[in-house]
Amino acid sequence: MEKIESQDKLFSDLKPPSKNKIKEFFTLFLKLTIGILLLPVVYAVTVNFGQELLKVEPSVSHSFLWGIVSFVGAYLFIGEPAILYKKGQRIVEVLVRFFAPLVKVAPFVLPIYTILIFSIYLILSSLMDIREYITMFLFMIGFSISLHLVFSAKTLRLKQGDNLKAGYLFGFSWIYILDAIIVAGFLNSAFEQFSFLSFFNGSYQISKDIFVAVFKQLFL
Repeated sequence: MEKIESQDKLFSDLKPPSKNKIKEFFTLFLKLTIGILLLPVVYAVTVNFGQELLKVEPSVSHSFLWGIVSFVGAYLFIGEPAILYKKGQRIVEVLVRFFAPLVKVAPFVLPIYTILIFSIYLILSSLMDIREYITMFLFMIGFSISLHLVFSAKTLRLKQGDNLKAGYLFGFSWIYILDAIIVAGFLNSAFEQFSFLSFFNGSYQISKDIFVAVFKQLFL
């Protein structure tokens, strides 16, 4: 009898989860689901960006890739240029401070150094012949976009507290896709061989093919 009473007391002490806990669970689940669904898009964007980049003359595409490699080398063997990333974030915060909703998001999404480098390139190219400096600009673009992506990923990973890293997967997937679109748009405006339309259509087609293949495997 006492055992039954103790069990009743035990279950009576259990409380249903609060509304905030339920909301937090569904938010986490939604972010995880969307993050997983974005992975095929991340793959498709990467593949098609590379394909379009290879259409540009080798000296240009190689300079972009060497910029990425140089950042990785500097990051691993020299030191983390975190101060550059933080200063870039502050610049973006100042630029969007008049629109409050963007203050927290824009510093992660907008690769400010890459945008500044491209802007300088487009302005100078409209004023003079800078073909001999194209490789230098592409090197800096590769370096700067790598800087932005690596430190955005690191910052997001430290901020997200959930064990599943659902927020990180969700957030960084969006950042990667949007930054790839931004860089593709700039390259499209700078080089005739790089087609933003082909990049976009190819990314869509590969993403669609992956989703269709997975759906058939699971449900058909």
